[in-house]
Amino acid sequence: MVRYAFPLAASVFLAIGSPIFTGLSDARADACPANVMDALRAPGKKDSKPVDIRCDVSLNKGDKITQRITFSGSRASGVVFDCNGAMIDGTGTKARTVLIQSRKGSDGKWDVPTDITIRNCQIKGDLRIQGLGNNGQAKEVKASSNRDGHTQRAQAAAPTGVLLDNITFSGSVGVPLYLAPGVTRVTLQNSRFTGKASSTIVYLDAESAGNVITGNTFSARPEWREVIAVDGSANNRIENNTFVNPLSGGIYLYRNCGEGGTFRHQSPQGNTIRGNTFQYQVPVARPAVWIGSREGLSMFNSYCLVQPKMLLGGLDHDDGANNNTVMDNRLIGGSPSLIVDEGARNRVANNR
Repeated sequence: MVRYAFPLAASVFLAIGSPIFTGLSDARADACPANVMDALRAPGKKDSKPVDIRCDVSLNKGDKITQRITFSGSRASGVVFDCNGAMIDGTGTKARTVLIQSRKGSDGKWDVPTDITIRNCQIKGDLRIQGLGNNGQAKEVKASSNRDGHTQRAQAAAPTGVLLDNITFSGSVGVPLYLAPGVTRVTLQNSRFTGKASSTIVYLDAESAGNVITGNTFSARPEWREVIAVDGSANNRIENNTFVNPLSGGIYLYRNCGEGGTFRHQSPQGNTIRGNTFQYQVPVARPAVWIGSREGLSMFNSYCLVQPKMLLGGLDHDDGANNNTVMDNRLIGGSPSLIVDEGARNRVANNR
């Protein structure tokens, strides 16, 4: 059955050492026909509905796509979207530029996309991957978090096995790359982040796990936050990346303290941060890596004061940033003091 693209009408708990995703899968999509390619290349309008991709796309280098793009549910599984150097331009709209999302059916079950590859693209705007909700405060996420088994539910409902390869992100607002609660097995590799962002550059939200960030260059400048946030996300690998002058912070591991009424079940544990290069032009900066960056600061967050500790296995609001590995990172123009450990049983060594 051929899967086409049309405008839209108005779990596993991963273990340490997950392999880098290659983009290979038993799922396969057919090449998009001419009418779908024409729809993608048509000028996007303010009220245009996104184009939902269910087939393989190969753009020309000179293309400039101004349509919003979605990959929704299992119909998008196995799709390869190759820009061949073309640009996806989401400027001028507050909506998602590229969205990979699960869909909830009338029976309450989640239809999940898997094994999607997006490569060789220039993206002006953002890319978000989401399942239960678009962030940690979403209605479905909050409701699930009040029951045991939340981490497993969030992961089972979220997209998994996404490969993002050789992509240039040039954002100016928001978070260029956001992995919402429960997203697993995303690999971001050989990519570049430029421009500015009003928040973090990459956000790994609560209950996400087993993601790989490798071989990328982060030269984008957040206005006030760290480059990569690991918020209640576990067993990720952040390796062999370059961070250019990350004065407002590099990689922070923490767990939001009941923000929005959502309990974050999973703590930032089992993460490996290895072989990265942090390049500083001035000697004064916030930490390059901060394990447990909100430990001891919860008293200053009003939502921590009103959220009681849960009885789900003794869950509380501490960061729980333990059993992580931070090794062999280079701090050019900086010093080892830029690695801060506020957790327990973390392996921190050979950072120079």
